[in-house]
Amino acid sequence: MDIKSFLKLLNRYKWILILVPLISAVATYFLAKQLPKTYSSEAKIATGIVDPSKQVAGAAPLDYFKMSQEFDNIIEQMKMRKIMSILSYNLILHDLDNPKETFKPYSEKLDSLSADDRKKVAELFRRNLAAKTPVSPADNKGEFKLYDLVNSMGYGEAAIHKSLEITHGDNSDFINVKFVSDNPSLSAFVVNTLSTEFIRNYGLDVNFNQGQSNEVLDSVLKVKERDMNAKNQALKDFKMSNGVLNLDKQSQLVFTQITAAEDRKAQVLRSVQASQSAIANIESRLRSNDPNMGKNVVRDNAAIVNIRSQLEIANRRYVDGNFKPEDKRRVDSLSNIQIALSANNSDKYVVDPQVSRQALLAQKYNLETTVAEQTGSVRSIDNELAAARAKYNAMVPFDANISNYTRDADMATKDYLEALNRINTTQAQQNMSLKLQIAQLGLPGLPETSKVIIFTALSGIAMFFVCLSVLVALFVTDSSINTTQQLANATKSKVVGSLNLLPEGDTTIRTIWNNTDTNNNYNIHKELLRSLRFEISDLMSADDSRILGVTSLVGGEGKTFLAGNLAYAYAMTGKKILLIGGEQAAPVLSDSKQLTRAQNFETFLVNREIKVEDLITKLSKVDHHKSLLEIQNERNLRSGFDVLKKQFDVIIIDIESMTDINIAKEWLSFTEKSIAVFAAGNKLTDGDKDMVTLLKNHPGFIGWVINKVRLSEIQA
Repeated sequence: MDIKSFLKLLNRYKWILILVPLISAVATYFLAKQLPKTYSSEAKIATGIVDPSKQVAGAAPLDYFKMSQEFDNIIEQMKMRKIMSILSYNLILHDLDNPKETFKPYSEKLDSLSADDRKKVAELFRRNLAAKTPVSPADNKGEFKLYDLVNSMGYGEAAIHKSLEITHGDNSDFINVKFVSDNPSLSAFVVNTLSTEFIRNYGLDVNFNQGQSNEVLDSVLKVKERDMNAKNQALKDFKMSNGVLNLDKQSQLVFTQITAAEDRKAQVLRSVQASQSAIANIESRLRSNDPNMGKNVVRDNAAIVNIRSQLEIANRRYVDGNFKPEDKRRVDSLSNIQIALSANNSDKYVVDPQVSRQALLAQKYNLETTVAEQTGSVRSIDNELAAARAKYNAMVPFDANISNYTRDADMATKDYLEALNRINTTQAQQNMSLKLQIAQLGLPGLPETSKVIIFTALSGIAMFFVCLSVLVALFVTDSSINTTQQLANATKSKVVGSLNLLPEGDTTIRTIWNNTDTNNNYNIHKELLRSLRFEISDLMSADDSRILGVTSLVGGEGKTFLAGNLAYAYAMTGKKILLIGGEQAAPVLSDSKQLTRAQNFETFLVNREIKVEDLITKLSKVDHHKSLLEIQNERNLRSGFDVLKKQFDVIIIDIESMTDINIAKEWLSFTEKSIAVFAAGNKLTDGDKDMVTLLKNHPGFIGWVINKVRLSEIQA
């Protein structure tokens, strides 16, 4: 957005921005002073949602979003048609039952009814109130148009909502019900009746919903309990029919018995092997050559016994033979042999071989007895293992069935417990549910502070912004070009000058240049022409150009007027000027610098003769729509312009607008420099943009001149 242009627009319409809001504020002030006084009444409903004294100990912390949702639900329920209808019935019944203390004067429709009809209407309203029938247009189908009667008194839902405000204060436990009317008693009646009736209906709805919820949960609980009992009974019957009390414990016990028996068998087998190893060791010792084992003791003892016998015989012979010496020597000899054998046995045997051998044999006999006993116990253990394994294997077929029955019974029990927990939780929540109560009744109050100043200020401010918005919309949607900057932005080209808008009337060149009054428009126009002349002269002198073409996008832009004024401006500097085309003018004198009567350009091309006037010479075009190249060929035309360049300092050509593009392009091809005129207030169409591109790309195009600019745009 061009801020500068927008500020100019605001400055142009500043009186509208001042007067319209002022008028609106004044009108609002006088209208607001005539408004009746209003009275408000407010009731407060305690919900217990955020009241710590009404919370159960150990309850979960409050959830802000859930809490906000609960308050919103209560407020929306208070605004429901059912509650509003109850309030409407109570209001109109109050006025019907208390004709001397009505909140409002009877409406025309209600006042037109007779006393009996009013009683009938009141009875119908009571019937609808008892049935809690919402007020609807369908009530007009009976004998009396009840719907129209309620709305005629201003007790309809829409009318009540306009003055009713139900809010929840931040972080408070209360819902505020506020009503504003022109009757303090009406305001108090509305907030108190609405609060009371809502709490009563809310409690009834909650009890009804809780009752239905409990019935559903109770039925579900009974189904779950019946299913649980059936599954447990099936498990019990299967165990009893198969003699199974506790399969897991019984199988564990049998398995323990099997493990213990196998351990005992292993121990017995290890003992048998040890005993057999001991017996083999004893037998090996008994069969060995160890003298202590008494293997040669019999032979040695027999020799001693034999010598002893011989010694006894020798002793008897010695005695019986009367102690003969030879017998004595025999006795001594045998005694020595006996002594020698005894001494030999004493040296040969450390211990008594018989005692050792008898001990080993006794030990062997004991071990053999133990092995026999243990072998018998192994057979007993094997019989015990076989019986236990048979018993364990007999339990395996029942395991799958027991598992299925147990799983079904466990799942049924779990479902029952979940349902029981759900109903217990629901009942606990119902016991802790919201208990709404009126914390503060609405009372008739004093008139509210007058809002005349506020309404007046709001009216003025609102109207100001409305006017400002309209101006912004006009500015944004206005694509017209009014300033040099806007033209430069739109064309992406240089703007070499601008000319102000002249008032309607005498706007001839003579009037402009000969005016000596303090006419601001003419003076500014001349100054702008001089500035434009300087810019063009500076650009043309850079390459000694002499021929300047003046064109425009469409007709009516002021290019002809500009061409004549520019010729006059150059003449004021003492230069000889040739103007081709342009307006017809009377002859001028050298001291007046007025335009001369025009000669014909086509005749000049044929005769190559021109009558040069004092300062400004004009060649007119016979037919503006005739092609230049149809008059002469290009070579003759260029030679003709060369002749003119030798006789004049500046040649200004008033070229047709770009609507005649073919003719304009022909004339532009013979110019050395060219400018285009654009009238302020016009817009660039899509077709114009193509012409703008064509002009920008044309050799020698030096820029645009914006014409008919308002003084406010120039002076800003």
